[in-house]
Amino acid sequence: MRSSLPVVNLSEAKFECIFGRGCDGICCQNGRPPVYPEEIERLDANLEKFLPHLRPAARQLIEKRGYLSLRRKKELPMLRVQDGWCVFFNKGCVLHKVGAAEGDTYRYKPAACALFPLARNDKDEWYVRQQGYEDELWDLFCLHPQATPKPAAESLQEEIRLAERYTAEQAGEAERAAG
Repeated sequence: MRSSLPVVNLSEAKFECIFGRGCDGICCQNGRPPVYPEEIERLDANLEKFLPHLRPAARQLIEKRGYLSLRRKKELPMLRVQDGWCVFFNKGCVLHKVGAAEGDTYRYKPAACALFPLARNDKDEWYVRQQGYEDELWDLFCLHPQATPKPAAESLQEEIRLAERYTAEQAGEAERAAG
């Protein structure tokens, strides 16, 4: 698949998600993604769907204090963590599982989670997060280029399509706002 989305390091980046094949979901461990207002609205409107699937302590925390922490990233609230894991993690992402059961794995996931390991740099360019690139701080084995020979251009096709969609939606919003 050829992408129209420019990803600055796509030609040299390596990445392979091995969740369930040696990885227990380390990106969800202490992962506190920022959550956009429209994502909060979607989570709030569907929270009752997720609660039965949560770890008991995470469900209790959400019912008592909500799923958003007081911490902020890029001026956005972040998801809470309970016992070192995202509150929506229970042997995998509950938001992913519920969305998949409804036909869209990304329906409820925050953008930062759905797009991982794609991100935007300070110049608003898309890139694949990798150790040794863009001063990557998160020391996950999957972000080490030596962890897999698989080119990110092959393994991230779904995420790239999603990033293209987000980019097109943002461009449309900007056009509407301008005039």
